Amino acid sequence: MWDAIVNALNNIDSVMYYPILMIVMIFAGIYFTIKTRGVQIRMFGESCRLVMEPSMDKKKVSSFQALMVSTASRVGTGNIIGVSTAICIGGPGACFWMWIMCIIGAASAFMESTLAQIYKRKDAEGGCYGGPAYYIRHALHARWLAVVFALFLIATYAFGFNLLCSYNLQSTFQAYSFYDETWTPIIVGGVLAVTVGYCLMGGGKRIMRLTSIVVPFMGVAYVLISLIVIIANITNVPAMFGEIFRDAFDFKAIFGGVSGSCLVYGIKRGLYSNEAGVGSAPNASASANVSHPVKQGLVQTLSVYIDTLLLCTATALMCLSSGTAHTEEVSGAPYVQNAISTVFGSIGPTFITVAMVMFAFTTLLGNLFYVDNAVIFLNHNRVPSIRFRIIFKIFCVAVIFFGAVISMDAAWALADITMGGMTLINLPACVILGKVAIDALRDYEKQKKQGKTPVFHAKDIGLNEDELDFWKSE
Repeated sequence: MWDAIVNALNNIDSVMYYPILMIVMIFAGIYFTIKTRGVQIRMFGESCRLVMEPSMDKKKVSSFQALMVSTASRVGTGNIIGVSTAICIGGPGACFWMWIMCIIGAASAFMESTLAQIYKRKDAEGGCYGGPAYYIRHALHARWLAVVFALFLIATYAFGFNLLCSYNLQSTFQAYSFYDETWTPIIVGGVLAVTVGYCLMGGGKRIMRLTSIVVPFMGVAYVLISLIVIIANITNVPAMFGEIFRDAFDFKAIFGGVSGSCLVYGIKRGLYSNEAGVGSAPNASASANVSHPVKQGLVQTLSVYIDTLLLCTATALMCLSSGTAHTEEVSGAPYVQNAISTVFGSIGPTFITVAMVMFAFTTLLGNLFYVDNAVIFLNHNRVPSIRFRIIFKIFCVAVIFFGAVISMDAAWALADITMGGMTLINLPACVILGKVAIDALRDYEKQKKQGKTPVFHAKDIGLNEDELDFWKSE
């Protein structure tokens, strides 16, 4: 019975990503890149400058804090386990297609986060919140579709991704002699669930504080260790890049089995890892207190780059330069642990375990920040009762525990399917509303050329101020 369910999930997963999601993602990314004149590339320097711009009100969320929450969700076990799986099953060429989808996808990230800022709503304390459900509801006037999106988001981030994150974490302990197939997953799942549950009771502000500290630290440490492994194996680097590009452009092999090719695995793992266009990051972007929506749109392109071009690439190059075999049998944590062991010996797997613990912890917190936003939307923009919140958080914590003992195939398939559903709603909505974000970008660039600090007013791009909570003329 269970095998039949897993097979059914895998079949749905395969059809959703090839050809449906692949076509939608590529079309949307290229379309946004053309319409914005490559904003994710030509305004990279401005994005870097804006990320450190302080909030206009120190009591409110800054661009950097919003970036760290979205990065916390993007940066996770997928940066290690997902990349390893893509290489071992799809081939080294998956790295190249992850890079391509990252650059194209950054334009989608800009659009969705800019729209989230424009259509964000005001809370009782004067702060802000929003996301795709809100711009679908208030700009497209399609509440039913916004509800469907919010349900997909909850299914993805409270269920699918958290199952997968918990499973990936416990799998790293298989490298140790003390690993027991029955008890180790239970212990790891229990400790992780209790720790995350404690932070959940502190609410969104505690999540903001923790992620703004942990995410930068763990990201820098992981990249440095990866660089040491790459430098130690520097003689293998030319052959490594040759292998990546040969496999990426082996179209005979790709089209001979598209669904299992490096092309599809690169796109799937790139999407799973950086989430560009999925509709998750805009929930964090909307909470930032900025003077112009485009500022947060630009900042969010950095999150995509940090995730894929920095951390995913660090994993890929560390593994491939090590010269260790990349077979289906070692896909996941074992391949990464084998690679790092070539330089650090027995200490290597321990570092990967520590990195996975930190990645998993911040990912789970970032995921549940998004879930809170979706629940509030479904409750007609009201915070649910204390009783409901406690029960729901207990459910989320139970999912984290259960994820440690679920099979890998089921976890990946569930996460892929629910995330795919979000993407198929969010990206078409962004295309329909694209003119609004593009007009906002032009307004931002116009003010910059005039030497001004860009300040946004909805009427300047023809929006009805009465339909918005923010951006009204004084």
